[in-house]
Amino acid sequence: MKKSFFRFKKSSTSASRGQKKSFFKRKSFFLLLGLTLGIILAGSLYQTSVYFSTDESCMICHVHPHVEDSWKLSKHMNNSSGVKVHCVDCHLPPKSHTWDHYTAKAKLGIRDVWGYLTKDSTDFDWERMSELDYAVTYIPNESCKECHYNLFPEGVSDDAVTAHLYYEENEEKLNLQCISCHLDAGHYNPNYKHTKLTTVPGATGKAAADTSAYFKTATEVTRFENFTEQIPGTPLTLNMVAIPGGTFKMGSDPKEAFHKEDEAPIRNVTVSPFFMAEVEITWDLYWAFYASTMSEGRTPPEMVFANNSNPNVDAISGPTPPFGFPDQGWGGGDRPAITMTHYAAETFCQWLSKKTGKKYRLPTEAEWEYAARGGTETPYFFAGNPKDFSDEGFWRKFFDADTDVISSYIIYKKNSRNRSQEPSAVKANPFGLKNMLGNVMEYCADKYDPQAYTKGGANVTDPLVTEGTEWVVRGGNYTSDAADLRCATRDYTRHDAWLKTDPQQPKSIWWYSDIKGIGFRVVCEQNQTSI
Repeated sequence: MKKSFFRFKKSSTSASRGQKKSFFKRKSFFLLLGLTLGIILAGSLYQTSVYFSTDESCMICHVHPHVEDSWKLSKHMNNSSGVKVHCVDCHLPPKSHTWDHYTAKAKLGIRDVWGYLTKDSTDFDWERMSELDYAVTYIPNESCKECHYNLFPEGVSDDAVTAHLYYEENEEKLNLQCISCHLDAGHYNPNYKHTKLTTVPGATGKAAADTSAYFKTATEVTRFENFTEQIPGTPLTLNMVAIPGGTFKMGSDPKEAFHKEDEAPIRNVTVSPFFMAEVEITWDLYWAFYASTMSEGRTPPEMVFANNSNPNVDAISGPTPPFGFPDQGWGGGDRPAITMTHYAAETFCQWLSKKTGKKYRLPTEAEWEYAARGGTETPYFFAGNPKDFSDEGFWRKFFDADTDVISSYIIYKKNSRNRSQEPSAVKANPFGLKNMLGNVMEYCADKYDPQAYTKGGANVTDPLVTEGTEWVVRGGNYTSDAADLRCATRDYTRHDAWLKTDPQQPKSIWWYSDIKGIGFRVVCEQNQTSI
């Protein structure tokens, strides 16, 4: 009996062991199979990722009409190093940032496929998508650094070394990406101009033009007529228009379309003769001022104010280096200078006055409206009803606004392509002034008071409002609707809001970080010339 029991027990144990071996064999098989399939899947996904990282695969969805040509003509391709830069090298985080790289790739891929299937590429504004505010979104700074770990290659100029050193030492404070100054690095843009190297502390400007062509003296004015101001120490000029004095009705009637309360009551205003710049101050002129007066980035505002308010000091303290690229990548030259503060505009006038020996300043609000009207009393200085030009109102849901006449005189949201334009894009008003309405808003010398027209009586001469917290701005800009471009329309600065994202403490007294469509033009007082 015992033998039989033990034989049974031994037999049961052997069977149990056999079952365990069989189980582990099956488990190992499935584990090996799973591992093999996982490796195959991972390899397939990797190969798929490699395939969809090629330039050809990117171009399946990205149907930009110039992408291939502009990319192949860029500095990243057309160089002597022989290095070929691919789409993903610039438009995705580097592969060393594995998680960021593949998650960004997945997000972009899903969005691009969806856009390819649902959108018509002919409706895209390709030029708008090539601008700086788009580029900083789609070019990770880490990708620039992955390739350009050496910012000081052989042959780099002294000014470039200064600029890059300043960037390296102040990267967090500047909140500036590489693409902000190198917008044409990946796609060739014949209209792009690199940031001037004189816009950083310590730049020497060794590559300056031959100064033998620079003006030695300012223009002498002996009669009250249009003249071209020569800016001594520069090759630049400024066309000034003689605006005859007179009396006009300032403001708008409540019956005028889109009338606002601060435009009333209408009053009779007399202005003395003055000269006004034909166009808004250009980047060429503003950079000349900047190069001549530039302050170190750490110059305390109180020192600047004290220096510039001292009549015995000849050296004007000008702007500190800007954060980012002030012209937004739209181009400089004759385009209006933008993003400067009211104080910066006043300091420019101070510099120009010292340069020329004349009295240049910002126009008063009354002078500005008088000049903008050009002797007319209609909503605009040309014929037309604001309701016909405006996109506001119920009927605009069904019928398009009239653009033929207004587009000849004004750069506004319907024809601006969301950027400022050069003066040649529009016709002048009856006084010969361009872009008085639209393009960029213009600073005035007055503080803003919504009740200004109710004060001082129905008849005033050369009024100037000196009390208030914000400054008057006039004329609307390239994003404005026609309703806000009437000669009588008033607006004002929003200083704190326009500096909201400025990383400096204290915030800049020179550059705004959150407004693009602001600039200025100057006037010259007649009694300060040699007439």
